[in-house]
Amino acid sequence: MGSIESLMDQAPDLLMVYGTRVLLAIVIFIVGRWLAKSLAKGVSKVLVKRQMDQTVVGFVSNMVSAVITAFTFIAVLGQLGVQTASLVAVLGAAGLAVGLALQGSLSNFASGVLLVVFRPCKAGDYVEAAGVAGTVEEISIFSTTLVTPDNKRIVAPNSAVMNGVIVNYSAKERRRVDMVVGVSYDADLRQVKEVITDVVTSHELVLKDPEPVIEVLELGASSVDFVVRPWVKTADFWTVRFDLMREIKLRLDQENIGIPYPQMDVHVKALPEQG
Repeated sequence: MGSIESLMDQAPDLLMVYGTRVLLAIVIFIVGRWLAKSLAKGVSKVLVKRQMDQTVVGFVSNMVSAVITAFTFIAVLGQLGVQTASLVAVLGAAGLAVGLALQGSLSNFASGVLLVVFRPCKAGDYVEAAGVAGTVEEISIFSTTLVTPDNKRIVAPNSAVMNGVIVNYSAKERRRVDMVVGVSYDADLRQVKEVITDVVTSHELVLKDPEPVIEVLELGASSVDFVVRPWVKTADFWTVRFDLMREIKLRLDQENIGIPYPQMDVHVKALPEQG
């Protein structure tokens, strides 16, 4: 009976101490959750205003929310009297074991973070990466999805994309079309240049600035090679290239300017009859 009475006497003090801890833990949890949601929304709004890709916006906001939630959980446990140092040590050891078992996945995750932060490419860009080429459809945490021109879907690990060379054809507003046109050695080079210049400058999609470059590139083994380098908007690249190659050939034919092609002369010798 004495112990019960002693416990009853201490009950108000115990209730005050532990009740305060529980109350503070609840407040920390509520404030932490509110802070996580608020910061995630704030980061999302800032990224949207900066016209960041939607994949990047979702990825970064989720990461911010997860990190703040983890710190909130540790703070709540500490307020309740749980030894968080030992808990962090256990979680660290478990994380190390999981990390060793999932090295490839963690490498892809880290590469995904780098792709999101440095943005060498974004959704909608046409790129060459990880040994393949296509339009970026999505950059997720572990992989990057590309769609090829013939409508094949390719999923490449982020580590293969980030650790290799990334050629982004859509990063700039303008691109240069590089073509080589070979003509016969008998052709008048001034006339050839005038014809090609007229075809190039007459195309409505060819930019006036910078000016196209049309010059003799090389005296080849069977032809005089002209380099043709007009500038176009990136979206018009293939349209202009196809049009110019066709129109240059037609105009050269109209002007009776020959375009040489490899030929082989075969000489047949009769063997002497054997007597």
